[in-house]
Amino acid sequence: MTEVGAETANAVPAQAAGVSARRLPPVRGFARGQAAGTAKEEGKALRRRVPRAAHATLDPDGDRPDAVSAVEESSRGRIPELTPIRVGRMAATPFAFLRGSAGLMAYDLARTPMTGIRAQICGDAHAANFGLYGDARGGLVIDLNDFDETVHGPWEWDLKRLAASLVLAGREAGADEDTCRKAAHGATGSYRRTMRLLAKLPVLDAWNAIADEELVSHADAHDLLGTLERVSEKARANTSGRFAAKSTAPTEDGGRRFVDAPPVLRGVPDAEAAAVAASLEEYVDTLSEDRLPLLARHAVHDVAFRVVGTGSVGTRSYVVLLLDHRGEPLVLQVKEARPSALVSHLVTAGFEAPSVEHEGRRVVLGQKRMQVVSDILLGWTTVEGRPFQVRQFRNRKGSVDPAALAADQIDDYGRMTGALLARAHAHSADPRLISGYCGKNEELDEAIATFAVAYADRTEADHADLVAAVRWGKIAAEEGI
Repeated sequence: MTEVGAETANAVPAQAAGVSARRLPPVRGFARGQAAGTAKEEGKALRRRVPRAAHATLDPDGDRPDAVSAVEESSRGRIPELTPIRVGRMAATPFAFLRGSAGLMAYDLARTPMTGIRAQICGDAHAANFGLYGDARGGLVIDLNDFDETVHGPWEWDLKRLAASLVLAGREAGADEDTCRKAAHGATGSYRRTMRLLAKLPVLDAWNAIADEELVSHADAHDLLGTLERVSEKARANTSGRFAAKSTAPTEDGGRRFVDAPPVLRGVPDAEAAAVAASLEEYVDTLSEDRLPLLARHAVHDVAFRVVGTGSVGTRSYVVLLLDHRGEPLVLQVKEARPSALVSHLVTAGFEAPSVEHEGRRVVLGQKRMQVVSDILLGWTTVEGRPFQVRQFRNRKGSVDPAALAADQIDDYGRMTGALLARAHAHSADPRLISGYCGKNEELDEAIATFAVAYADRTEADHADLVAAVRWGKIAAEEGI
């Protein structure tokens, strides 16, 4: 044995016998040597104050805004001529109504039991806000993919919104009530089991756990494999190049410009286009320096306005056409970042209002805190005094339409999204704390499934009220856009 080997061998008994600890001052940003198991016990102790069965509660509220008032309130500050499109999309189905009413559900959630444990939450974690997108090396990632409402808030709010949306999506797909409830139950159970797994792992292992290729097996979602393969195939073709080929035309100088396709895509006046283009200088400053050479090899050629989403309709959203030296396109989306619809309801629930420096920055940092991998060109800017987020447009994005799934797939989809949500929350909240509260049995699963069915019923009533208001001309709507 070498001399170095002897020293190493002698070190083991010394460590086993115990070595005096070095006393170092606390370091900002690091843990203070919390004892193993403490967080889990704290989570368990919360059950005495907030029993897991209490999450089934959905009490009536006589002061609750009606559906039409809620839609009108959420339309304040949006472009007036586009709000009928938003109303028309929300009036299509109860699931579509839920997608556009994050603020109304936050009103209801603020009056339900909460543990007080907070994480970076999506704020709009319905079943259609999960999907595929491209990573920096050309691969596909599956994760949450919409963060307009993201805040530091109660983890239960995301989980309950997901569960309720699965019931509504299942009903729209024609699944029976037992199947719809099982989807909500399964999503909660998958969330709980995933959080328990993450709580048992070393922190670094937990941070990188459940790679996408392991997700289907982890969530026991094998019936979804065919659907995911088809969505992946479509996503790979969903690129800036394909969008530009369909939406632009060549110009005399060898460039390209967007072609109007109203009301979804339209040109903007020169001054508006110049303001958006100029804002990209501020955007560049929000990116990591290693990204700058990529953008420096592209020139800005055109700007157009494009209507997006359901909840986002009426916000200001632009597409910016960039071309490289070969004329190959890269399209950026510059999308208005409004204050999260959850903020006032967080205050109602007893939490402090978050301090927000820039709404686009809030969205971007929230997204990066929750996703395993984020768009490499994600940043923010300001256009004529309004905050915006900036990201790649059509970055090989693909999504599963939960309302179009077969009945035997909706519960698989619920388990998969529940696991993804747990993975996202565990990046900002201690999984030991949440897992300690959730526990090993199905008490929480049963409670949230009961809540989800009740909330789906409430949403259907809200949707019916909106449809009636449209029919009677009380609120304008444009359908089929």
